[in-house]
Amino acid sequence: MSGQIGDAAEPIEREPDYRFTLANERTFLAWIRTALGLVAGGVVVHQLIEPLKNSAARTVIALGCVVLAILVSGAAYFHWRSVQQAMRRSEPLPGSLLVPVLAIGTSIIAVVALVAVVLM
Repeated sequence: MSGQIGDAAEPIEREPDYRFTLANERTFLAWIRTALGLVAGGVVVHQLIEPLKNSAARTVIALGCVVLAILVSGAAYFHWRSVQQAMRRSEPLPGSLLVPVLAIGTSIIAVVALVAVVLM
């Protein structure tokens, strides 16, 4: 310890209670299942939904699902990692952007689908 101002001590990391680690992992896997569902939904919309007269609407809906799946799966990993690190350091758990991103993204896709079904 040098005593200089600005020296930051390394955070002490401890193994968290295994139940919290497993709960964090289950949450991560739930986000991954959500992302897989979005990918499946995108593929289904693009390949199997024929009644829409405008194929561009089908493509926009399918791409929206797949892009949202990419965002959710990527963010899920970083959220899992930051929660795990916070637990090891006995710090407050970080917030998550996953919930609003998923809610807003799904709402946008649903509105596009509604407009496509009603108007096309």
